[in-house]
Amino acid sequence: MREVEVKALVMDPTQNMPVLLLRDLQSSKVVPVWIGQPEATSIAMVLQQREFPRPLAHDLIKAILKGLGGDLDMVVIDSIQDSTYFATLHIRDHLGKTLEIDARPSDSIAIALRLGSPIYVSEEVFQVAAVEMPTVEDERQDFPEDRFRAFVESEMKLADFKRFVSEGGV
Repeated sequence: MREVEVKALVMDPTQNMPVLLLRDLQSSKVVPVWIGQPEATSIAMVLQQREFPRPLAHDLIKAILKGLGGDLDMVVIDSIQDSTYFATLHIRDHLGKTLEIDARPSDSIAIALRLGSPIYVSEEVFQVAAVEMPTVEDERQDFPEDRFRAFVESEMKLADFKRFVSEGGV
């Protein structure tokens, strides 16, 4: 398994869907995950350190879990089938027993961010979905925003995204 962090939340205007870029902590690769708008909003709120006046569903899950004396040990994005990712929440209850609960990656990540829990991607998913990102040295150079914007605004598909980042476009 590879530990990842949320590198960015971007929009794919062709499909009108948000895309999470999960950066591998041991390499310069990212795993792009297309998610729904409600989950993107929830994740964006955490990334921006903002809160809604009333709890969102992921805030409620956090409150219930903590209120019952449990915790989220980790999230694992453990498989991909027909371009759909699957994840498992590893929850520890108040007695120390670990429960594995099937969940969508977007919900899992939204909850993990709220609880400060680690996020992992299985080797299988990483080998299928990971794409190369620029090195730290490349990131110091001017970011080619116009080229990236033009790419994202075109008909973006996962294969195109992989080709784009492998050519050093991002």
